[in-house]
Amino acid sequence: MSVEARFRLGLTLLIIGLAMPAGVFLVPLTGWPAEIKAAVAGILFFGFEIMALPAAAVMGKENFDRILGKLFALLGRLKPSGEPGPVRHAIGVALFLLPFVPTYIMAYVPSWLPDSSPWRLWVNLAADAMFLTSLFVLGGDFWDKLRALFVRNARAVFPD
Repeated sequence: MSVEARFRLGLTLLIIGLAMPAGVFLVPLTGWPAEIKAAVAGILFFGFEIMALPAAAVMGKENFDRILGKLFALLGRLKPSGEPGPVRHAIGVALFLLPFVPTYIMAYVPSWLPDSSPWRLWVNLAADAMFLTSLFVLGGDFWDKLRALFVRNARAVFPD
């Protein structure tokens, strides 16, 4: 098999792996027993991880690394740059902290938002969207601050 054909086959496997999690939404529509549904949904949910290994084996390490490099470069360009102004910073911090409110409500006063409530999913999705939005509103410098939380030797430097 040619190098180009191996690359295309590996890329096809990666694309299938990326599409597999969407199949999770179709599993409940089947008439299968609950155990089979759970197994199929789990396989579909982790489709990319499952397909990445054979894709890397087929296309070779060099091509796989090339694809991952381009993907990470694309994601790196999404990172906002610059320091936000005072209003943008205040909005970003509010968006960053507000998602904690429903978490505490569900933990300490579960009767306000019980598991059976149809609003629970929407509140959680809104909180997640708010949190992700805050990362973009606060800008790239904030991303570096978050990254510093996971670097043992990082130090905070406060402006005078």
